[in-house]
Amino acid sequence: MVVTARLSRPERPDLVFEEEDLPYEEEIMRNQFSVKCWLRYIEFKQGAPKPRLNQLYERALKLLPCSYKLWYRYLKARRAQVKHRCVTDPAYEDVNNCHERAFVFMHKMPRLWLDYCQFLMDQGRVTHTRRTFDRALRALPITQHSRIWPLYLRFLRSHPLPETAVRGYRRFLKLSPESAEEYIEYLKSSDRLDEAAQRLATVVNDERFVSKAGKSNYQLWHELCDLISQNPDKVQSLSVDAIIRGGLTRFTDQLGKLWCSLADYYIRSGHFEKARDVYEEAIRTVMTVRDFTQVFDSYAQFEESMIAAKMETASELGREEEDDVDLELRLARFEQLISRRPLLLNSVLLRQNPHHVHEWHKRVALHEGRPREIINTYTEAVQTVDPFKATGKPHTLWVAFAKFYEDNGQLDDARVILEKATKVSFKQVDDLASVWCECGELELRHENYDQALRLLRKATALPARRAEYFDGSEPVQNRVYKSLKVWSMLADLEESLGTFQSTKAVYDRILDLRIATPQIVINYAMFLEEHKYFEESFKAYERGISLFKWPNVSDIWSTYLTKFIARYGGQKLERARDLFEQALDGCPPKYAKTLYLLYAQLEEEWGLARHAMAVYERATRAVEPAQQYDMFNIYIKRAAEIYGVTHTRSIYQKAIEVLSDEHAREMCLRFADMECKLGEIDRARAIYSFCSQICDPRTTGAFWQTWKDFEVRHGNEDTIREMLRIRRSVQATYNTQVNFMASQMLKVTGSATGTVSDLAPGQSGMDDMKLLEQRAEQLAAEAEQDQPSRAQSKILFVRSDASREELAQLAQQANPEEIELGEDEDEMDLEPNEVRLEQQSVPAAVFGSLKED
Repeated sequence: MVVTARLSRPERPDLVFEEEDLPYEEEIMRNQFSVKCWLRYIEFKQGAPKPRLNQLYERALKLLPCSYKLWYRYLKARRAQVKHRCVTDPAYEDVNNCHERAFVFMHKMPRLWLDYCQFLMDQGRVTHTRRTFDRALRALPITQHSRIWPLYLRFLRSHPLPETAVRGYRRFLKLSPESAEEYIEYLKSSDRLDEAAQRLATVVNDERFVSKAGKSNYQLWHELCDLISQNPDKVQSLSVDAIIRGGLTRFTDQLGKLWCSLADYYIRSGHFEKARDVYEEAIRTVMTVRDFTQVFDSYAQFEESMIAAKMETASELGREEEDDVDLELRLARFEQLISRRPLLLNSVLLRQNPHHVHEWHKRVALHEGRPREIINTYTEAVQTVDPFKATGKPHTLWVAFAKFYEDNGQLDDARVILEKATKVSFKQVDDLASVWCECGELELRHENYDQALRLLRKATALPARRAEYFDGSEPVQNRVYKSLKVWSMLADLEESLGTFQSTKAVYDRILDLRIATPQIVINYAMFLEEHKYFEESFKAYERGISLFKWPNVSDIWSTYLTKFIARYGGQKLERARDLFEQALDGCPPKYAKTLYLLYAQLEEEWGLARHAMAVYERATRAVEPAQQYDMFNIYIKRAAEIYGVTHTRSIYQKAIEVLSDEHAREMCLRFADMECKLGEIDRARAIYSFCSQICDPRTTGAFWQTWKDFEVRHGNEDTIREMLRIRRSVQATYNTQVNFMASQMLKVTGSATGTVSDLAPGQSGMDDMKLLEQRAEQLAAEAEQDQPSRAQSKILFVRSDASREELAQLAQQANPEEIELGEDEDEMDLEPNEVRLEQQSVPAAVFGSLKED
């Protein structure tokens, strides 16, 4: 049973409470200024009717009007009570009045202002809400304004009131100027582009501005250019031309896009001729191919659109003569633009590097068929290109210029051009030399032979001040007298047109200047030889030899020695020998073979055979290792022809000692074959035995097959068994090598990875050396198993003190003619069933102490 009662206090006759409220009321009466007591009481009365709860809040706030907690809970509860009601309900006004009463004491609390403003926004009361935002900004300190402005701006953007929003944003930017981008975006969305452009221009010019969106100054500049160029009718307060041209000087790496923006501005403004002027200015000033491509493509697209628009207009309104003329003019202009593209692109490349010779030649080629333009281009090129900065050969411009006049029959002008070219300060002497040679070629083409000789003699004349060829501090005109190119041409002309003495003087002068090449020396000697001055030609060779070292002197020596032998043969043998010894002194092994062969041929034809053999023997030591095998073959062949086959034994022995294993093996086989032909079977067998030490049975099966064939033809059972023993011994020797063992282990295990665990499964703790030792023992055991026992092999050993009778008895038992040799799979062992000797008993005395009685 719920008991309600009224307080008997006269000041509150309307206060009604229930019996459960008595403890809280008593606590409040004792601590009426305690916020906690009131909050506990309010918490307890949450389920009570709304008027009762509001009455309790009002009682608490009457005693504690400055309590933020009470006001915050009270206002939140009042807003929740009218949440689902219509905004025209009078209860909203009561809640608004309650908020107004709260701000008498709580005007410094931004949270309450935000809740109240949001509550008013939900009611749709625009003017009241705006004024409340303004009151909040006036009431709160400026440090708290940053909490109000986001909601305020959202309110301004939520209503189509651009003037109000603009005023609000302007106030906001005074507090937060870094948020200018947000204001600019709003201006764009509200179609207030003029002010947006002004604000964006201010932002771009502010070097301290930092974009919240992370945009660079260049990106903001391009946004400004796009904005003002695409909306010329809406942006009136800014000078678009000045802004974009300022960007052209500021951002030199993005000129193409800025030029296109400026032209686009004039196109949208309707000033088509001005836009065309901008395009023409752009393609004549851009410095990169990328910018040129952007501008040219935009220019061509503009011309196409103008032609299309004109054709569409003419088709709609009917054609007139004026329209036809205008259309033809536009088409001609467009065709001219397309045809000018290669020339314009070449101009861009020349603006990048005006000293690029190849691009000037390409420019001349583009003017083909227009002589005046070609002459102007050549003139501009030779005046512009600096020889010290040129890319390419600058003299080719002068030569091509003169050739152009020559092709058109103006020889005097061509001579003038080349004469001017000889006075240019080129960077390289070779450039000036090429010009002088071209002067001579010009006269030769027109059969002015004397003039050509005079020009080249003038070019090679000693200057007043001599200089070294590579002395960069001197002009090239003082160094051209040492140019081999000019001297070579002069020598050719003297040979063809001059006298013997003049030609000889030219060659002597070249040698005196020490600028000759081996080919020049050889040409000089050949020239003297043609005129029967043989000793003079040999002197020329000697002078050339003194100028050069190996390997440059190789050709001179070869030609000199060949010519000397052909001239004198055996008449001056000692002199020829001295020349060969001089040539071989210090000769690198790479070039020694030819000289030694020539020397040996001289001795064979005109000298002594033993001298020739000595030369061959020296050659085998002097040549490169790669040529030793061929040299030994020649040596053996010549020795056999001169002294006979037996004289080659010592040569074979030395070759086997010196050559590599592969070539030594070939020599051994040839040596053994020679001994077989001579009937020296024991010598051949000894050679095979020696060679077997460098022949692995697994890789050199051909050698062992050759030895086997030899033993089948010339040996007996004992020799074959000895061969097999040697083969097993050599194979065991190669098997013990670590590298071969490792490869065999990998092959046996068949593992793809080759790790230690793969080689020895279950023995992961064992190291590699232990595995190798175990594998070596295993292979050695297999080799022992392969060897037949002495009892089975029937190889009998004879003690050293055996009597002649015993030896005769053994000889009778061994009948070589009854032996039939067979071949086992691996060791080519004999088949005992086919040997009659195995069926006879062996006397006990034969075994000596090796077998127990």
